[in-house]
Amino acid sequence: MLALGLPIGISLILVALGGLAILISPEAALIKAGVVTFATISRYELGVLPLFVLMAHLCFAAGASRDFFDTAARFVGHRRGGLAIASIGGCAGFGAISGSSLATVATVTSVALPEMRKANYAPSFATGALAAGGTLGSLVPPSGALIVFGIVAEQSIGKLFAASIIPGLTQALFYIVAISILCRINPALGPRTARVPWRERMAGLVRVIDIAALILFVIGGLFIGWFTPTEAASVGSAAALLLCWWRGKLTRAAVSGALDATLRTTGMIYLVIIGALLFATFISVTGVAGWLAQAVGSFHASPTLTIVAMAVALLVLGSFLDGIALMLLTTPIFLPIIHELHMSPIWFGIFLVRTMEIGFVHPPLGLNVYVIQGIAKDIPLATIFRGIVPFLIVDFLHLALLIAVPMLALWLPGRMG
Repeated sequence: MLALGLPIGISLILVALGGLAILISPEAALIKAGVVTFATISRYELGVLPLFVLMAHLCFAAGASRDFFDTAARFVGHRRGGLAIASIGGCAGFGAISGSSLATVATVTSVALPEMRKANYAPSFATGALAAGGTLGSLVPPSGALIVFGIVAEQSIGKLFAASIIPGLTQALFYIVAISILCRINPALGPRTARVPWRERMAGLVRVIDIAALILFVIGGLFIGWFTPTEAASVGSAAALLLCWWRGKLTRAAVSGALDATLRTTGMIYLVIIGALLFATFISVTGVAGWLAQAVGSFHASPTLTIVAMAVALLVLGSFLDGIALMLLTTPIFLPIIHELHMSPIWFGIFLVRTMEIGFVHPPLGLNVYVIQGIAKDIPLATIFRGIVPFLIVDFLHLALLIAVPMLALWLPGRMG
């Protein structure tokens, strides 16, 4: 169904309904669909999703689109590859607002790529850094992918957000180190730009203080325990509304545009979540998940070897499936195996999103690559995919580190009690 072009939510619902109708009865399948739909949309914790989406769109309306990149570029642009490093910083900062990889790469590319081309950066290097940096939007909190995983897997969204902080920071650090090494080997990839005076650097810093304070307040309050995830999203939306007013952007058109975009995005995601939960019910009824968990146990394979096998399967599937589709299709199958191995579902959520992110830049699908090519139509896809290769190597190294050292994801949630 996905290959035929049907939306992921519709595909999941149709397969789940068809499978349940065959296994139990058509009437029972329809009743189950009604129960799951009502139970899903009436869940209090699901309110976190539209509220964080609204916060993001209000921040867009406040003019936060280019501020993070501009500020980072003023501080490091004069170094070799400095604008590429600034784009990684811009992606991390903007990802903390948007919660979406595709939104992050589209926004930061539209701002950063013209600047890098003006500075004579190699097109493959510039687009590769942007495509890789854009994946940070799926991991840094408040991540839409982690919210969806938390709801489907019935895990604490607050702990998932805390678990993503260190892997997100180390991922950005790995990209920055890769950029520095590449530019040291071949300085022509990312030439230096003019050094910006400290007065201008501080002026740029002042421009992002309010947005950075908003992000730190919301995520910090969630981590410390001031808010539940839904309360944090509510406070964030209200604060983003005040931010629009503070920046002189609070107009009727801005608010109505943010509400319209929020409703459209939320409606689509709700449909996907309902489909995923119905699909999980179907998988549960078939007994496939339990059988797989028992089969894994009978092989007596080490947890590490099992996780590596999962990673390979996810990377292969990620070559032709959208990231969210990949997560929702595999979670009902893999999560029972994780429980069987006595591993943390919180860690698995981070591992799953991190693997999903690689699919955003992995050929042949690589949605981030197609987003960039849509913005820079004169740059061939082959050029962008060639620029991705060093960052893919870094991605695999970072994923290996996450598998070898689970505490990267589990240390902060452990401090939350």
